[in-house]
Amino acid sequence: MLIDTHCHLDAAEFDPDRDAVYERACAAGVEIIIVPAVELANFDAVLQTCRRYPGCVPALGMHPMYIDRHRPEHLDALRAAIEIYHPVAVGEIGLDYFVPDIDPATQEFYFVEQLKMAKEFDLPVLLHVRRANDQALKQLRHYKLKGGIAHAFNGSPQQAEEFMKLGFKLGFGGAMTYTRALNLRRLAQDLPLEAIVLETDAPDIPPVSVHKQRNSPEYLSQIAAELAALRGISVEKVAAVTTRTAQQVFGMDVSQ
Repeated sequence: MLIDTHCHLDAAEFDPDRDAVYERACAAGVEIIIVPAVELANFDAVLQTCRRYPGCVPALGMHPMYIDRHRPEHLDALRAAIEIYHPVAVGEIGLDYFVPDIDPATQEFYFVEQLKMAKEFDLPVLLHVRRANDQALKQLRHYKLKGGIAHAFNGSPQQAEEFMKLGFKLGFGGAMTYTRALNLRRLAQDLPLEAIVLETDAPDIPPVSVHKQRNSPEYLSQIAAELAALRGISVEKVAAVTTRTAQQVFGMDVSQ
């Protein structure tokens, strides 16, 4: 059993064949898919996707790359949606200082308000953080959440340690499968296996086997195999440990 801790199965890229994509993922051993929202406008698509496919569960949040679409009143709508639909996490939220012209102050406003909401509802968070690990860690230390996942982690070993100290797990996906990704591959080898969860971020960040093609949750099995090869352990152990860790993050029944 595998858990894809971050997959945008609601995305338009899957409109032509979403049923088949889900079936192939199940056939590849992916039994649970966490589907995070990115803005108020796609809450319905995320929730409908999760109603249609029994293995899909929603996270609801407002992504930093969409701040031009966010409005303060959308935070009220997010709170209401959490109360009604009980997502497993607040996400995808965070800070992105890689993309130019996305105002850092506005990003921080929405990030902090959603951290407060996660604390209020005692939910983990799914973090999108690019070139802003230290800034994100500063806020996480202040709000002291129950944890979550640093999605698509690409920081230093020291930053990884700080996330782990705060109860966070680190998401590894397709980027790790590229031999040139030396930092990621070293982290995948050296971090405690119990600190790692698997993800695809489909339709983005495909593994090397489908470079420049649409990513898909079925490829999570390839990501698991690559992690196993890097660590010199069985893929069965990778699947068992990462699945158990993901279940713990999201408060799922670890006996599944």
